[in-house]
Amino acid sequence: MFKEGSRAVGYSILGIVVLAVLTLIAIFAFGGVSQLTAGFRGETDKKNRTEGNGAFRVASYEEFFDLCASVQTAEQQLVALQEELEAKPSAERAEKIRTSMTAVKASRAESISTYNSKATQEHRVAFQDADLPYKLNVTDQETQCAA
Repeated sequence: MFKEGSRAVGYSILGIVVLAVLTLIAIFAFGGVSQLTAGFRGETDKKNRTEGNGAFRVASYEEFFDLCASVQTAEQQLVALQEELEAKPSAERAEKIRTSMTAVKASRAESISTYNSKATQEHRVAFQDADLPYKLNVTDQETQCAA
């Protein structure tokens, strides 16, 4: 009787091992392991391409300064155009100035939008200089980029 019980336990264990092996074979056959780890591997690859890449860090750091500087340049252009407009130019020149001001305002708004968009991207925000504002505001008349 003891032998029959031991044999039944042995067969049960063997059946469990065979089932486990067949399950592993099925997982590997259908690419299950790669699917199970794809998320992890993708995040690691993304992190290595961005945060782990020195060139990316420097480029992101400089990009924030460039975007902020483009906003400041647009603001300076607007001041110059406004001063020229206040000097009472000819009607034709005044129309060209107003058209230029509209274009510069649109360019400034686009630079601000790009800056703010990149400032919210998790893989870029770490490379935004502490002296730069976290977010730029379209309604501000003068943007401060660095101390």
